[in-house]
Amino acid sequence: MALKVYADRMSQPSRAVILFCKVNGIDFEEILVDIFKNEQFSPEYKAINPMHQVPAIVDGRFKLSESHAILIYICCAFPGVASHWYPGDLIKRAKIHSVLDWHHANLRRGSAGLVFNTLLAQLDGHHSYPQVVNQAEGILLKSLSMLEKFWLKDGRFLVGGSQPSIADISLVCEIMQLELLSEKERDRILGPFKKVVQWIEDTKIATAPHFDEVHGVLFNAQKRFRERMKTKPELKAKL
Repeated sequence: MALKVYADRMSQPSRAVILFCKVNGIDFEEILVDIFKNEQFSPEYKAINPMHQVPAIVDGRFKLSESHAILIYICCAFPGVASHWYPGDLIKRAKIHSVLDWHHANLRRGSAGLVFNTLLAQLDGHHSYPQVVNQAEGILLKSLSMLEKFWLKDGRFLVGGSQPSIADISLVCEIMQLELLSEKERDRILGPFKKVVQWIEDTKIATAPHFDEVHGVLFNAQKRFRERMKTKPELKAKL
């Protein structure tokens, strides 16, 4: 029975799990849980993940949520996954875990907070507060600086890796959410961080051709958002 991945590609963690499975040739069934239709709150999905978040997996009778835990499980449970994604060496694993733990409290807070409060909230009719936007951007810029100066200081990939790990996939999928902003805004934020920009490109190459296919949903969403912008002129600066 194939692994079942419950996901929405508009979700950064969902893309990370889907991309990882595709890159490693893992047989899986992708089941859409449309978060814009609130399908994550359905009784059917609650039976799989009571936390009402995507992604989640079902492997036989085993159910698991939280993308980092899912990536680790897949690395350990499925044969044929190259060791660089989640090395057997205890020290290398510990370093990957440190990046993943840091991600949720820092990079994700900044990236997700900025995109939601400058774009998605307004498109859905929610009020956006400037102080919240500024705080999110501050967290994001601080996180990108930490990536530039610390996590990428010893190699092409995170924590000195010569090949990508699950941490690289998880964090790159997070940063790619900035594609929902205008090219000008994205470049303003990422432009000063040359190592980060190169690392994104290196990870794209390492996971090609699946990277662009999995992230295609973002580019399609950007087009839709631009159409909606015509009736919401206050979004022009961000789109």
